[in-house]
Amino acid sequence: MSGAALMAFVHHLAAFALVAMLSAEFVLLRGELTAARARQLLRIDAGFGIAAAIVLLVGLLRAVYFEKGASYYFHSVPFLAKLSLFVLIGLASIYPTLQYVSWRPALRQGQAPAVPEPTLRALRRVLHWELAAVVLLILCAALMARGIGFIR
Repeated sequence: MSGAALMAFVHHLAAFALVAMLSAEFVLLRGELTAARARQLLRIDAGFGIAAAIVLLVGLLRAVYFEKGASYYFHSVPFLAKLSLFVLIGLASIYPTLQYVSWRPALRQGQAPAVPEPTLRALRRVLHWELAAVVLLILCAALMARGIGFIR
């Protein structure tokens, strides 16, 4: 397997893992927040962060070293939009992460965290927006792969 193929495989695997974990967070926040569910959310969110770091690192390595080169990709409107959406998703994910981390003291005592309903609604809303941004990111990836939107 060539280095480019391996990098593409790792990039796509991490991207699918990222979407799966984001979806799992969304689903877990729909039901009653128990101590077990809160622990799952903490673990899944950590996995989400790891997957996001891999997607970013491997994606940048692919763009610079394994594919057509940075100058090619940085002249692509869909690539720039895709990268911007990725950064926005990352920034949006800070709020849920901070919320989940704040639950640790209650979890250490074996209790479910006491989270007000407006906070749970806000968490669900942020995850909804992140999932919507992922859909747009995938559209940008398809446009980019077809060579649409390049600035010459």
